[in-house]
Order: sequence, then C-alpha cells, then structure tokens
Amino acid sequence: MSAIKESYDYVIVGAGVTAASAVKGIRSGDGGGTIAVLGSEPARPLYRPDLSKDLWLDDDKTLADSDLAGDLDEDDAVDLVTDTTVTEIDPGAHVVRLADGTSVSYGKLLLATGAEPRVLGIDPGPRVVYYRTAADYERLRAFAGEGSHVVVVGGGYIGSEITSALVQNGVTVTLVLDLEDVQEQMFPRALAATLTKAFADKGVTIVHGSVEGGQEEDGGVRISLEDGTDITADGAVIGVGVLPRTGLADAAGLEVDNGIVVDEHLRTSAEDVWAAGDVAAYDDALLGRRRVEHVDHAEKSGEAAGKAMTGSDETYDYTPFFWSDILDHGYEAVGETKSDLDLVEDWKDGEVGTGVVYYLKSGHVRGVLLWNVWDSVDQARELIAETKDEPVADPEALRGRIAFG
Repeated sequence: MSAIKESYDYVIVGAGVTAASAVKGIRSGDGGGTIAVLGSEPARPLYRPDLSKDLWLDDDKTLADSDLAGDLDEDDAVDLVTDTTVTEIDPGAHVVRLADGTSVSYGKLLLATGAEPRVLGIDPGPRVVYYRTAADYERLRAFAGEGSHVVVVGGGYIGSEITSALVQNGVTVTLVLDLEDVQEQMFPRALAATLTKAFADKGVTIVHGSVEGGQEEDGGVRISLEDGTDITADGAVIGVGVLPRTGLADAAGLEVDNGIVVDEHLRTSAEDVWAAGDVAAYDDALLGRRRVEHVDHAEKSGEAAGKAMTGSDETYDYTPFFWSDILDHGYEAVGETKSDLDLVEDWKDGEVGTGVVYYLKSGHVRGVLLWNVWDSVDQARELIAETKDEPVADPEALRGRIAFG
C-alpha cells in the first residue's frame, strides 16, 4: 500500500473495477497527472465476477489472477491506498477527509464507491457471509469445502451463481427462496421453474420462506425463518441484493436519486466531481435514466469518467450487457430484464433449453435474454434501438429475429 500525499490531480474514492478502469481512462488523456485510488477494502482492485465464477470453477485460478492493479503498480504517479475509509467529501474546498483525520486535496474527484449488500436480521461473521468482496470469498472458502453444508439465502443473480459454484465443488446446499423459483423476478416462469428443478436434481434442498434471524453457534450457523423453521449448517451465504453507496454524495449535497445523478459526461451536480459504476444514475441512450450493477458498465463508465476528467468531450450513454453461468447453462442479457414486463419467449423446438426472451413495455423492446445463445448482444441492442421510438405492432413477430446460433 502506498503512503498518501496531501494533494493529487485526481482522487478516486473506491478501488474496484470502476477505479482501475478510470485510471486507464485518465492515462489516455493525461500521461503524468498524480492519482490517488482510495479503497475501503483491504484487497487491491480485482475482477469481481471471478469471485462467483472462475475462482470456483477453475482449479488453477487464484485471487492473484484476478488482480487489476498491475498497471497501477507500474505507474509511479499512482498511489493505491487500501483499507482506508473516506468519511467526507468537500466539493467546495476540493478536499476529501479520511477516518484518521487526514485531509487530501484534489483537482478532480471520481466517486466509484460501488454498492453494498442488503443486510437481513443476522449479523455478518466468519460463517455468515454477505457475499461481495475478496475477504468474503476467503471466508466462504474456509468453511465451504467438499462435503460441507452451506445455506444460501436468496435466489437472485448472486444466490444462483454461488449455489451453482458450491454444488460443483461438492458442497451440500440448502437454498432459501422467498419466491417460488430461482431468478423468478428476471426469468419467465417456465425458465425459472426449469432452473429450480435443475438445482434440485443436483441435490440442492429448496426451502421457501423469509429469514427472521440467525446466529453463529457451535462451529456453524443457525438460520431462523419467519415460519419457525430453523436450518443448521456449516455456514451461510446471504445474497439478497445491494444498495448504492451514496452516503458521501448525499452528505455533500450532491444530487442523489437511486444513485448519484450524473450528466452525459458522468459529471455530478458538484463542480469537478464525477461518478461511475454501480453508484451512478446515468442516461442510457436506449433506455433512459438507469443505474446498472454489472461489470461491463463498471469498466466502460469508469474509463469514460477517467477520460472526461482529463477534458474529453466523449459522452457516455452506453447500454451494457451482463452474463452468468448456472450449472450447465449460460446466458447473456442486455437492457431491462424484469419478468413483470410483457414477455415473448422464443425457444428452440418449442422447449425451454435454448432460446431468446424479449422483454417489452407498451410494444417497445426494453431487454433481451439470450439463454444458451451466444454472440448476439449487438443484435439485441439493435432491436432495442429499432423499437425505441416505434413500438412493435405484433410482438409475436419477434420470434426468429435473433437466431439461436
């Protein structure tokens, strides 16, 4: 960890994917400006998707392989300072203040504070993991060995990925769902039900209910549900969504609305302050104002913010995509993929397995799910753009628009 100086040309609050990409963006327009990257976590910037994907599925993969700080280490004008909490930003004085009382002045500031897990009625600890960081990965690895029993709470994006990863590592899993099926808020009911059955067929015990509380005890955990059910296991992973870390921006008087509001250059309402990544509420050219919590957006918006901080006039209105691998299946998706939208399902041979799901609102395609279909994200974006101003007259005619490959 570098020692922190009193002043920098650029200060980045946050040390994740967005921050690493922002340094790259800054360097494209300013080869020598001083940069401080201030991270609250002890870990260096890493490629976060590996925490629930490759680190579990590739025996040769280590945390070091996911490190994104190589370019920062080689740059003498970049100070990466981890395990350091920024407690206040003062846009008027162009200063950030740290938990130890230190003040650091900046020319330009980027808020890349990301998001934090929603917390239920059970405290985090060595055997209760709200899964998000490298430290969380290491805690989970400590008790999730082959033959162990882990409770996963939540059947959304992170819960389904972790359940898949654990099962493929010989871990017995009890999956607690507050809805009927896995990923029900995103997938069509038939697909969600098929995926839930696939987990059950792999030995996952599905329990329906909401968590009331729980605690670590006797070298394990006890999770209590609202219906009185108790589940004991070697440990628990809680994955019930995240909240944007907007506290610093809110306290400093920046405009906040489900994220830090930014303009087309990722500038906030304060002079010389930008925001990017999970925490930024920006204008997507195809879908309007939104906040996105996936790595493609973190990379692209971080780099764009870095460029903007050096004076670039490029605008950021990108529509990011995201992906996941679950058991024997994989998908890519772009746009809004909420199951309460109007859905058109196009399955190969009429059976759930390989297919494309179109998500519409008032005839406008708002998102596309490519289930076991690859290399079609650009086509999906084109379709969203095509229907942005002119709604689809017959939604059923969308079948076949994107080939199964």
